[in-house]
Amino acid sequence: MLDRISQDLQFFQQSLGVRAQRQEVLSANIANADTPNYKAEELDFKAMLKETQREFIAATHEKHFAALEEQPDNGMRYRVPFNSSFDGNTVEINVEQANFGKAAADYQTTLNFLENRISGLRKAIKGE
Repeated sequence: MLDRISQDLQFFQQSLGVRAQRQEVLSANIANADTPNYKAEELDFKAMLKETQREFIAATHEKHFAALEEQPDNGMRYRVPFNSSFDGNTVEINVEQANFGKAAADYQTTLNFLENRISGLRKAIKGE
């Protein structure tokens, strides 16, 4: 039972880490909005999830995750701008700000899920 709780909390820890990393990437994009030739980056959450999924899913055969192990993916992608700029910068401040707002909401939602999970565990331990 303790292992299951530990795995559950570890999942939330990794999820918060990925969401924090995405906010850092978006912050760097916003900070470099006026830097010539700066290429806006994005963190692909699905790619990151695919990499971490094998930690939480047991393989029934050693080769089941072989393809993932051969090509690790850090989830970083360059963003393709909607409008090109003369200085080669691909940051579009309105897109970055909207994505940052969504990323902040996603982070807070994950924190709320974690808080509810811990609250439920406390109630179970106390017998409420």
